[in-house]
Amino acid sequence: MGKTLADAFPVCRETFAEADQALDEPLSRIAFEGPDETLMLTENTQPAILAVSVAAARLLESRGISPALVAGHSLGEYSANVVAGTFSFDEALRIVRRRGRYMQEAVPVGEGSMAAILGLDADVVAEACAAAAGAGVVSAANLNGPGQVVIAGGRDAVAKASDRAKALGAKRVVPLSVSAPFHCALMKPAQERLAPELRALRVAKPRVPIVANVDAEPKRDAASAIEALVAQVSAPVRWEAVVRRLASEGVTTYVEVGPGTVLSGLVRKIQRDATVRSFSSPGDLAAIESLITPHV
Repeated sequence: MGKTLADAFPVCRETFAEADQALDEPLSRIAFEGPDETLMLTENTQPAILAVSVAAARLLESRGISPALVAGHSLGEYSANVVAGTFSFDEALRIVRRRGRYMQEAVPVGEGSMAAILGLDADVVAEACAAAAGAGVVSAANLNGPGQVVIAGGRDAVAKASDRAKALGAKRVVPLSVSAPFHCALMKPAQERLAPELRALRVAKPRVPIVANVDAEPKRDAASAIEALVAQVSAPVRWEAVVRRLASEGVTTYVEVGPGTVLSGLVRKIQRDATVRSFSSPGDLAAIESLITPHV
């Protein structure tokens, strides 16, 4: 993850070296070489994804390509804040490592779960979750786009809500391989641990607005951006609303930076006339450079 960028571009190599120094361990080696079971530990996955995303964004900026607004899905909101200048890359690395640890420790492994509900509107998914409430905590965790809602909570409650969603007409229910039930009330202990650390960060006014997961509103000052990060630990990621807000702000071109192309696919479903590209390897760069007018 990120190795081809580091091999090809000095600014990306420097970003990974900065990450290794900030964490006082070889994060780059884990990201580039694995093993998978080490990389997939939440406390490693989160800073690794952040590092790849920031490396890609820094490369684009070095080529004169910078955003008018930024947004990120869950962890990606930290990358968005780094790019906007709310707080430093070094501090972001350290706090997302703790974020991953706190989220993992909030619920014992195996007691929580998540599932993607495909083909149902969000209000029907909410009905399915309400029907399962007697079995424990379960609620929408990611409102990703039309007909795609991820639920999270206790293992039994998620199973019961999944069965109810099928009965209500879901096309598919896909259990997710995750280490914890993110973005639900079970994450409140993690939120309480993380909140004072987020509020203690050295911050600056963002250079560009960050459209936040928690309410799909542009955060134009540091305090608002930080409070959005606090709230999102246990609140659902309202990604469809985020994209619709970006569209209402006049955004027509999106570049997904970092590993994977999941968000690109979601944006295309939400804003069908948008121009969408992803950037995670050197081969993606030419298409983006030919597409984007610098500093617009």
